[in-house]
Formats: sequence, C-alpha cells, structure tokens
Amino acid sequence: MGVADSGAVITQVEDMKTGSVNDLLTPGRNLKISGQKIRVAGDKPDVGVLFRSGDDPEAVYRVAPDDIVINNPSELMIVIPELLADTYRLEITTQFNRTQPLKNPRTAVFDKILTVK
Repeated sequence: MGVADSGAVITQVEDMKTGSVNDLLTPGRNLKISGQKIRVAGDKPDVGVLFRSGDDPEAVYRVAPDDIVINNPSELMIVIPELLADTYRLEITTQFNRTQPLKNPRTAVFDKILTVK
C-alpha cells in the first residue's frame, strides 16, 4: 500500500478570458487553478502564488494577496499579474493543512509551461 502523498498538487489551469486550458495566460484577467491542498495559507514569506519566467528564472511575478479571489483547498481564482510576453512556470507555496498549519511551507509547481503572447 505505501505512504499516502500529502503534498500540494496543481492539476489544471484555465484562463477565464480565453477559455484556454493549461496553455495561454491573459494578464490582468482571472485564472482558475484546480488541484489538491493548494489553499494559500501561512505566515512564512514564501507563501503565495507566483509566476517564474522561462527566459529568466530570477524574474518572478508574485500575485498580490488581494488578487486571490477564491482561496479553497481544491480551487484558486487569481488575477494574473501584468506579465510580459514570455513563458512561465506557475508555483503555489502554502502551509495549508486540514488540521493545523504546516511548520514548513510546501510548493506545488505546475508541470506545464504557460504562455503570454
């Protein structure tokens, strides 16, 4: 049987402006993120949603806390930051746990590359 996986997982993203699934992003518009244990919660500085540039991994665009419109364990709705035309990796870092916050944050990295044209 083994040990159950307890990590956060991003399973799908949908750009609400275009309806694009797991592909295109529209800056300034809503993005629906589906997954497991992805609720943004915790007090560590790394907690939050961010986009990491494919061209420059040091270029990081963090979603402002007030741009997280829906914050549930299996679904987030965010306003996409004003990203430049590029490819991006989506990351969610959280201390969410069903009973009490985790001591150390965990990060879910979406396995597909997202694009702003």
